[in-house]
Amino acid sequence: MKLTKPLFILVTVLAISSCTKIYKKPETAVTIKEAYKENFYIGTALSQSQIEEKDPMVTALISKEFNSITPENIMKSMFTHPEQDRFDFKLSDKYVAFGEKHNMFIHGHTLIWHSQLAPWMAQIKDSTAMADMMTNHITTIVSKYKGRINSWDVVNEALNEDGTLRKSVFLNSYGKDFLTLAFKLAAKADPKTDLYYNDYNLCNAKKRKGAVDMIKNLQKNGAKIDGVGEQGHWNLTSPSLDEIEQTILDFSALGIKVAFTELDITVLPSPWDVVGADVNQKSEANEKMNPYPKVLPDSVQQQLAARYEAIFKLFLKHQDKISRVTLWGVNDGQSWLNDWPIRGRTNYPLLFDREFKPKEAYTSVLKLKEAKK
Repeated sequence: MKLTKPLFILVTVLAISSCTKIYKKPETAVTIKEAYKENFYIGTALSQSQIEEKDPMVTALISKEFNSITPENIMKSMFTHPEQDRFDFKLSDKYVAFGEKHNMFIHGHTLIWHSQLAPWMAQIKDSTAMADMMTNHITTIVSKYKGRINSWDVVNEALNEDGTLRKSVFLNSYGKDFLTLAFKLAAKADPKTDLYYNDYNLCNAKKRKGAVDMIKNLQKNGAKIDGVGEQGHWNLTSPSLDEIEQTILDFSALGIKVAFTELDITVLPSPWDVVGADVNQKSEANEKMNPYPKVLPDSVQQQLAARYEAIFKLFLKHQDKISRVTLWGVNDGQSWLNDWPIRGRTNYPLLFDREFKPKEAYTSVLKLKEAKK
């Protein structure tokens, strides 16, 4: 049967709609990136499939709602420098191209980190070999993207919870000055890019003091450091707003920018022995630890929305000190918190649900800004 033109168009539209989810902007005048464009960047972390634009609906959401991006995994050393004499820039090239295509602030994550480390790097034993590796690694990567990547996490998670330096391969083989070396190498490779130290639990007073002392030491040693990234891996009640605020004040007092780099709010209980966001920590699964396997109750949804609203209200109070606020993932299904510290749980930590629909938390963040107009 030959279809008339109007009927053919209708059938085609229905067919496309049945197999493809279509991202619909919420019934508001603006998106979150537009609402906060005068305050700070609103970012998200991209997975490999998102970088490769496998799903046009997801790409549409990312480009409409966010103006800053961070690579969730693909720029870590195990992927970019898997062997001593071999770099792999295939995915990082696509990541940078994605940001340029969508006119976004592009953040690099991360140059020096003890975890997700290229295996050969973990075998380095002496200071000369470590200095050679860091020089080659940092100089090659930062130089390659000079003028294209706007900021870098130069060193990631170098501190213990008490503020002392973590016993990493970098500290063990080179000593505490590996931090100064890393920042100086990055600055030399691209003097105009912003350089950050990034860590979790910096709202913890002891760890924060350790970070403040570390940054002062970098500055004393003549290293360029432009900002600190506080990974906002938080829950519904902690850290307190006072603790978050003190973190902003303490770091900005050093004359550097403050970014909230990995924001997500878990709604699930944490095992008693797990503290922070160390990806190597794991705990056993049980039903008590996964209370919402199918759906998040409205009461908890409202708690999450209120928590995000309170946090963003504080961010707005200190907008002159904050450069970026980055959600660690686009939607709930993507979040690493579904598998950490217990695998296979169902968590709801972000602003978009598993179907990429905006949640009450999204609305609360948006309405907070609209109320200030």
